[in-house]
Amino acid sequence: MTNNPRLIIGISGSSGIIYGIRLLQILKNLPIETHLVVSKAGQLTRAYETELSAAELKALADVYHPCTNISASIASGSFKTLGMIIAPCSMKTLGEIAHGISSTLLTRAADVVLKERRKLVLMPRETPLHLGHLNNMVSITQMGGIICPPVPAFYTKPQSIADLVDETVGRVLDLFDLESGLVKRWGEE
Repeated sequence: MTNNPRLIIGISGSSGIIYGIRLLQILKNLPIETHLVVSKAGQLTRAYETELSAAELKALADVYHPCTNISASIASGSFKTLGMIIAPCSMKTLGEIAHGISSTLLTRAADVVLKERRKLVLMPRETPLHLGHLNNMVSITQMGGIICPPVPAFYTKPQSIADLVDETVGRVLDLFDLESGLVKRWGEE
């Protein structure tokens, strides 16, 4: 543990775990203490989409919290953080957050971030969307959360999938005023 500001990274079971992994990798180089919580479905997605073991994923964070540990520090508003990013955010997780359901540490931590008026950024990776999904996104936005789907920008002329992921991760970190060096800024050379 450090005296650095803390940021919670959540990973749920939607496709796109690379966004959560890349956030953790970039944050290792910044003066931020990371707290990771991964849903059961997020661990399944890790096994499908990456070569990382569960232990290797945990090692990317400063602190790992099992999703079943509802009494973890990140479940309390008195535990100060900059906020939370859920990358990727499944529609199940998004729906639970929208309705104040705290069935796991992942959704409890998100609920705490909202109630404490801290920044909550959700990266839903589902498409197409039905009205229930959109209504849940509106509810979260009305509560102060930020819905930030990983939509690539092509004006940066990306050369690889890694370029697309980095641009998106950099833009998410911008929401916390964290300079990652990943974003090609419009009008800046």
